[in-house]
Amino acid sequence: MQMGICNLSVIPVRAETSEKSEMTTQILFGELLTVNEQKGSWSHVRLVYDNYEGWVDTKMIIPVDEEVFHSLNYAECGYNRDLIDVIKVVSTGQLFPILLGSSIRNINDKIFSIGNQRYEFEGELSPFPPSPDKNGIMEMAQSLINAPYLWGGCTPFGIDCSGFTQLVFKTNGIKLLRDASQQATQGEAVTFISEAQAGDLAFFDNEEGVITHVGIVMGEGKIIHASGKVRIDKIDHQGIYNEGLKQYSHKLRLIKRIL
Repeated sequence: MQMGICNLSVIPVRAETSEKSEMTTQILFGELLTVNEQKGSWSHVRLVYDNYEGWVDTKMIIPVDEEVFHSLNYAECGYNRDLIDVIKVVSTGQLFPILLGSSIRNINDKIFSIGNQRYEFEGELSPFPPSPDKNGIMEMAQSLINAPYLWGGCTPFGIDCSGFTQLVFKTNGIKLLRDASQQATQGEAVTFISEAQAGDLAFFDNEEGVITHVGIVMGEGKIIHASGKVRIDKIDHQGIYNEGLKQYSHKLRLIKRIL
């Protein structure tokens, strides 16, 4: 089995082997992956963080040997908590940006390594071991207000509903799966909206009963979610009410408590 890592700011993952194909998610700097198969210039990969699979342009990832892969996989890992930061390649002085949620492993005195390559990072990382709290969740969520919606997006410069919730929880040391329907299998159910607390996840379904949307409950009848952009709307037992449209935009299905 081939193994690799993302050493770019962000890599798109496609549903099929074409740049025109739907983007289903994105890989951020430092994320580990395994290669299931190759087809031409494309590799079908599985992301170690959430087991998500899809196609990437092979030249956008770098291979690592088994020893390096396992060393990185079991290393202490923190996640960049700045919307955007810069790391430096120590040997060349080259600078390049990394985004919120990028993975930094085994950092020591601002230096970390991927194989033989050493990098310098001076930004803020999520704590290790994780010490999640609801205040941290809500602060991170609100820092992403007005981030534009992008199907398959996982960054402040374009994000979808489940990418938003995953990123917010990730940078606070809590692992969520990638899609809303997958995240709905996590945590403990909350019976009534009146019992929901800040930091709970609220899920919404379509006319066929399929969960298609997720947001983070803020309390006081409000929810923060990615719909057109990351925004705050009202929520009640029916669902999300968009005051601008003067109508309900999403039908509530269930609420889950993650922490």
